[in-house]
Amino acid sequence: MMRQRWVFLLAGLAVCALSAAIPSLTTPMTLMSRQLPVDPVEDRLVEDTFYVTEGIEVSRRLLPTEKGVAFRSAYLAVGVKVDQSGRLYGTPRRSGTYVTPVQLCAGRSCREEEITLVVLGNVPWEPRELTFPGKAGTRLEGEIGINGGPPGVVPTFTVTDDAKLPAGVTVGPDGHVGGVPKAPGISEVPVRICVAGNCAGVVVRLIVV
Repeated sequence: MMRQRWVFLLAGLAVCALSAAIPSLTTPMTLMSRQLPVDPVEDRLVEDTFYVTEGIEVSRRLLPTEKGVAFRSAYLAVGVKVDQSGRLYGTPRRSGTYVTPVQLCAGRSCREEEITLVVLGNVPWEPRELTFPGKAGTRLEGEIGINGGPPGVVPTFTVTDDAKLPAGVTVGPDGHVGGVPKAPGISEVPVRICVAGNCAGVVVRLIVV
């Protein structure tokens, strides 16, 4: 009988110890769940930073990630505004970086998004290379590039008439000329180069033998 009493006593102590330990195990889990990071708010615009040039007319647009969004007209910088459709227009008159809250509205609900407009000084530039020789059936590698322009600004290159490109050759938005020409010939390809909104049209000549 004495041995049975000791067994029951030890069992009771074990149950008490287990019940006391359970809160200490669940408390850290509760704290951990409260400390989990909140999901970031989704961006409402495809792009919110724009580089433009002082004295050059702006032609850009705010692109919302959702349908049915309208904008409230506002000034983004000296000489530059945004209209209800999201179109950026005007001519920047003073260089600098401007951060402006713009309201995006869907129905009766509106929220603000910050737009950054970087107005750069008007620094002249010119294309570095416009003629590229090649051989049919052999990979062509070249780079248009520019000399001058504001430091740190990446130019963009756009072919304005794809039909003028020889078969097998491409001109990328970074100015890279590549591909494998399929036939000999001379092609003159119109390309538009833009440096922070300061754009000019050039003709790239491809001579394939």
